Amino acid sequence: MIDLPLMTYVATMSVTPGPNNLMLAASGVNFGFRRTVPHMLGISIGHGVQVMLVASTIAWIMVWLDTLRLPLVLAGCSYLLWLAWRQAHAGQPGAGGKARPLGFIGAALFQWVNPKAWMMVVNVAILFLPRGSGWDGALRLALICALVNLPCIALWAMVGDRMRTWMKNPLALLVFNYSMALLLAATAAWIIYDESVTG
Repeated sequence: MIDLPLMTYVATMSVTPGPNNLMLAASGVNFGFRRTVPHMLGISIGHGVQVMLVASTIAWIMVWLDTLRLPLVLAGCSYLLWLAWRQAHAGQPGAGGKARPLGFIGAALFQWVNPKAWMMVVNVAILFLPRGSGWDGALRLALICALVNLPCIALWAMVGDRMRTWMKNPLALLVFNYSMALLLAATAAWIIYDESVTG
């Protein structure tokens, strides 16, 4: 049975701007779509695993979420700031050197410190996990989330890949990389500010 409200929610949350999508667009520009695929798969599969684990243990998570919130926010924001620094120093498309796209494992692990991913996962578990579900319900939910998420985030990597030809100009690439870095850093700053106001 197709759960249209769940699919709509996951698609909307997956395609809207956030740390994952900003990093995918930047990776598409700097490394191309093909080299960004492990990053995309890491996000989608990491998201699915996160949904499954959270949904199957939602009662326990809800009790501990308040105590985990601040460490997760600080870890996530620290990582975003590191990614912003890394993005600002990314190289020319197609150039050699040390620059590499974020891999599968790094992208999957990032979901655990990504505040937007946590908000999405907890909402999915609360709103769409059928009452009385066990691992089977959580696994079904995780598969739907991962399958809907992948094409949505792939759009960002494709847009970045298409922008590569415009970014052959070193100044244009520099402006783009610093803009993406600034957006990631601003995201971290906004999350910390929001946490201090609401926390």
